[in-house]
Formats: sequence, structure tokens, C-alpha cells
Amino acid sequence: MASNVNPTVRRRRLGQELRRLRELKGMTAEEVAERLLVSQSKISRLENGRRSISQRDVRDLCGVYEVEDHRIVDSLMQMAKDSRQQGWWHAFGDIPYSVYIGLETDAASLRVYDPQVVPGLLQTRQYAESLIAGALPETAPTDVEKRGNVRLRRQERVKATENPLRLWVVIDEAALRRRVGDKQLMIDQLEFLIDQSQLPHVTVQVLPFSMGAHPGINGQYAILEFPDASDSSVVYIEGVTSDLYLEKANDVQKYSVMYEHLRAQALNVDQTREFITKVAKEYADGTAG
Repeated sequence: MASNVNPTVRRRRLGQELRRLRELKGMTAEEVAERLLVSQSKISRLENGRRSISQRDVRDLCGVYEVEDHRIVDSLMQMAKDSRQQGWWHAFGDIPYSVYIGLETDAASLRVYDPQVVPGLLQTRQYAESLIAGALPETAPTDVEKRGNVRLRRQERVKATENPLRLWVVIDEAALRRRVGDKQLMIDQLEFLIDQSQLPHVTVQVLPFSMGAHPGINGQYAILEFPDASDSSVVYIEGVTSDLYLEKANDVQKYSVMYEHLRAQALNVDQTREFITKVAKEYADGTAG
């Protein structure tokens, strides 16, 4: 198979297909688990794409579902094989949010709201490494550098000349005023943010303090959409020890509506650039903070 096969997305598609076959058979995950003498949680993880799927798993499940078409079985077996390949991020070692990176790598568009920091896809290296070191104070310098390298590698989707990631970002004013590193680092970061916002496929809006309470007050989230219609959208919520992925249509719809409210309440694109320029000048004058 081609080297650009995305194992995360393949695993997710395979899980969706296995769930469809189970539902066609009219079986519950608990019933399948009992037939295969495995835990119900394993079946659930296989179906939601959070666990690697072996060809043996596929063979056993197809047997339970009485799939007689060998072409379907062979196709699913190939997907299982592809899903066990390693994505580009594996070259950087153990990355806690590797599932998210796999989804982001294959996404067609990404909508992000962040109340605290500039989103990773729009960070400079210096800002990223200073932020990582501050957020994870027990992290070794080599690991901070590694995470910074991963962040820059992710940004290639934004910088791509062909089929770039369509990125829409709403950030709280707090993200601009939270000093990460020294004032020159912040000036460079804000200028970079302005530069990136001028790309035709990147939209940046700032939600100023003056807007008061708003629908995103509870925290950061991202909505990923994919080019293949068979891949449902995903809401990603980052956690300290574990992350949350919401894929049910009702959940995605609620977060999408909330995002529309955020976009409506935020400054428009031109106002946002003026606002970021103003904050950068405050850093230069020593009046920011």
C-alpha cells in the first residue's frame, strides 16, 4: 500500500463498517463479546477506532456476522492491515495525542476555539516550546523540542500549496494577553498570527473580553470534517490525562451551533488583525499585561 495511508482514519472507517455489519445482524456489542469470549469494551473500542484491529479480529467478527461475500471480507482484512501501519508521527516516539494527529492529518477542515493560548497550528516554534515547557514543567528539554518538532510538522497541512487544511480559529483575548516567554517572543507570535490569517484558507477571529459571557466559556474544542462523506465529523476536546472524541451527529451539531455563535460574537477578520496589531504594539511599548 502507499506510504501515505493514514492508519488512524483507516481504523476509524473499519470500525464504522464493523458496527454496520453488527447492526445489520441485529446483535448488541455484548452479544458479540459473549460469542468471541472477549470483553464488551474491546468490541466498543474496535468499533470506535480507538484500538488497533488485527486481521484475526476481522476474521472472527465476519464469522459471527456470517459475512459470506469473500470480497467484503478481503476488503476489511486489507483495511485492518493498513490500519496497523505507522503514521508520520510515530517517528517522533510516544505522542500522547497521536489519535488526534491522525485525524487532523486527514481532515479537510478544522474549526478551533481556544480560550487560553494560540492554537498549535498557528504557533511559532519559540512560542510552542515555551508553552510546552510551562504547561509540562517536568518535561525534559529534549522532549520539549520533540513536541515542538511535531507541532511544526502538523503545520505543513496549513502551509501546503495543494489541498491545504481549511482552518477557522476563534481565540479569546486572553490568549493574546497571556505572556508566554518574553515580550519579543509574544510580538513575533502575534505578527506570525497576522501573517497566517492572510492565507486564503485560514480565518482568525478574536473574541474580546468586552463580549462578556459566551457559548465557549467552558473551554477549548475543535471540530474536524473530512473529505470522504463516509467519515463523520468529530468534536475533539483535549484533557489532561485523556481526550474526548464526540462523533454522534447530535453532539457534533450542538458544538457546531455553538461555534456559529462564537463566530458571530467575535471580531470580524479586519477588526481582528487591527486588534492583534494593537496588542503587539502594547508588548513593544511595555504596556501589555
